[in-house]
Amino acid sequence: MKLTVIGAWGGYPKMDEASSGYLLEHDGYKLLIDCGSGVLSKLQNIIQPEELDGVIISHYHPDHIADIGVLQHARLIQGFLGKNMPTLPIYGHNLDQEEFVKLTYKNITKGMAYNPASRLSIGPFDISFIRTNHPVPCFAMRLEADRKSLVFTGDSSFKEEFIPFSQNADLLLCECNFYAHQNGAGAGHMTSTEAGRFARMAGVNQLVLTHLPHYGQLSDLINEAAKEFEGKILLAEQFLSIDV
Repeated sequence: MKLTVIGAWGGYPKMDEASSGYLLEHDGYKLLIDCGSGVLSKLQNIIQPEELDGVIISHYHPDHIADIGVLQHARLIQGFLGKNMPTLPIYGHNLDQEEFVKLTYKNITKGMAYNPASRLSIGPFDISFIRTNHPVPCFAMRLEADRKSLVFTGDSSFKEEFIPFSQNADLLLCECNFYAHQNGAGAGHMTSTEAGRFARMAGVNQLVLTHLPHYGQLSDLINEAAKEFEGKILLAEQFLSIDV
């Protein structure tokens, strides 16, 4: 599996960058995980919108779905220009029907409801889910292919159930919207220290901190997480590419 960070900012995109969006590729299949503000602009540095095979959404906050409509219109326009444009499946939970129905647009995209209690197969990926601690329904995902595994937390404060869910994952893509001295529980977000402890307890191989704050010294997030986790830690950044 190859992971490419398209956007890593929490809340809104930093200038010339994007909020949450991650491209996961394996065996020629291209899956976009979340589609926040600015993602479509930045994605085109890697692949074109018509090259996507699928999209999966953790939850319906704007920093994770703002560019869904933009993606739909990009594929619509490319169809007008003569490109063969099969209907793109966009997977999301249906606990918010008002937002879920927006995943379907004409014959351009089709909203597909995943059942968080069941495993889901998308292309080469086998995906399982766990509900997170966040103000709206949100689901973390464990994506597996060819005996490799990636866990994406979505947005959440720390919960003990994450540990068995993420056990021995090759890569933990963990939200980290707060610094060690803060408390993100009320907002449904994790601190750097919690992310490091999470990685250590789950025995993951590598930790990537994402959904980053717009203030402070971001390198402190790594230093603080490293007090809990001795493995490799990276800050997610635009176009960071990792072979899982």
